[in-house]
Amino acid sequence: MIHETEIFVSPEDAGSEEVLKSIASQKLSIPVKSISFIRILKRSVDARAKSVRLNIRLRVYVGETPAQLEKTSEMPDVSKATPIIIVGAGPAGLFAAMKVAAMGFKPIILERGKDVRSRRFDLAAIHKQHLVNPESNYCFGEGGAGTYSDGKLYTRSTKRGDVNEVLKIFVNHGASEDILVDAHPHIGTNKLPQIIISIREALLACGAEIHFECRMTDLILKDQSVKGVLAQVSGHSREFLSNQVILATGHSAGDVFEMLHRQHVLIEAKPFAMGVRIEHPQSLIDSIQYHCNLTQVEKLREHLPAASYSLVHQSEGRGVYSFCMCPGGIIAPCATGPEQVVTNGWSPSKRNNPFSNSGVVVSIEADDFKHYADQGPLAGLRYQRALEKIAFLAGGQTQSAPAQRMIDFIEGKLSSTLPETSYQPGILSAPLHELLPSEIGKRLQDGFKAFGTKMKGYLTNEAVLHGVESRTSSPVRIPRNKETLEHIQIKGLYPCAEGAGYAGGIVSAAIDGQNCAEAAVRSARPETIKR
Repeated sequence: MIHETEIFVSPEDAGSEEVLKSIASQKLSIPVKSISFIRILKRSVDARAKSVRLNIRLRVYVGETPAQLEKTSEMPDVSKATPIIIVGAGPAGLFAAMKVAAMGFKPIILERGKDVRSRRFDLAAIHKQHLVNPESNYCFGEGGAGTYSDGKLYTRSTKRGDVNEVLKIFVNHGASEDILVDAHPHIGTNKLPQIIISIREALLACGAEIHFECRMTDLILKDQSVKGVLAQVSGHSREFLSNQVILATGHSAGDVFEMLHRQHVLIEAKPFAMGVRIEHPQSLIDSIQYHCNLTQVEKLREHLPAASYSLVHQSEGRGVYSFCMCPGGIIAPCATGPEQVVTNGWSPSKRNNPFSNSGVVVSIEADDFKHYADQGPLAGLRYQRALEKIAFLAGGQTQSAPAQRMIDFIEGKLSSTLPETSYQPGILSAPLHELLPSEIGKRLQDGFKAFGTKMKGYLTNEAVLHGVESRTSSPVRIPRNKETLEHIQIKGLYPCAEGAGYAGGIVSAAIDGQNCAEAAVRSARPETIKR
């Protein structure tokens, strides 16, 4: 017999199987000796009351043995199958490729960046030499932006597809089974690269093609249908032919939007968000969220994860909110081209860094970038890039980030000193209250005051703002048919995930990749591809 029940336990008891069995037996009115096994289904921290507790949903087995986690079935040999081109090897592209292969078609992945291991050298060059490789950086390369900028797997996109299917695939390729039960699952940037390598090896083993340092330059179009992709490989132009092309290029590939616009493929400007990345001491956030003083934090952290937060405020009709909060994390330089400073955040799997960081951003609407109206659907992109250049200039024309203490920012004062930071290229004191456009700066000031009321202690000069957080989502949408997922003009072209404006985060991007793959396979024509 199998039962499911929900229990609440102290952090100290959450790791004891005996305690969990005892509480479950009392709640279900069954002898504890009859419980043969328990499995945690969901686990979350409840810090609403003064005494923090864990909310655990259990599956209780009485006289039965649970089934083992189902392994992902092997993909068939597709080396000679009909090809489907996938542009981008981020989560959308990789999960699209796995679905394409599973359905008997051959995925051909074109990735402008390098493989996951080679990327590390380019990331080190950003940190140490302030050199940005426009083809290989935190955003471009195998695994996409998420590989080296956190690996958070929490999503609200449960209606788009099976979240658990995505999580199980990650587990089958090396992720901890904890991601199947945690309320806010997280792999960690230190562990995600090896998982990405495992996925790549599985794809290659079934006959898929993966081309690194292969940047798409044009779509091959004929009679409003896609016939393939033109790409730059080792200094030469090469054609890849297919009647189905999945665009999974990510939110930072501005050149892709420009290419589509040049080829008269319909794109449109869309709302997005911009702001700053703020960093607090993690011990301070722990003490606020776990209702204890700083001296008690260390003991609590023996049993509880680094605390996180989620904050939102309405200011003059716009949302001001925390984004991609990274407990025990590090702020990363995420520029993808020259004359840009872009910040993001990530956490290692243990989330044991002494700092906590989060994007705090303001909703951006079309009225904010009306000065770029002559740029048509690229207006939002131009606005985004302009703010990134302002940050670059204020940071000394390097990858150093312009920075300001929180209260100094609110009071409009230049910070005479700055606290330590996890941002390795370094920070430079700058008047962010003057540099940010008023539609962002004033709302951030208002939002920080409101957040200080909601979280006592959050509003402090121990916190430092780093400019700018500008890549929360794509400033452009590539419109597609809701039913077929094809571009509304171009047959066989499937705009996918974050870069097309239809996802936000690893899991939602992976799900959208799967959905686009299924749609592409449904319409795939088996005859020889002809231009």
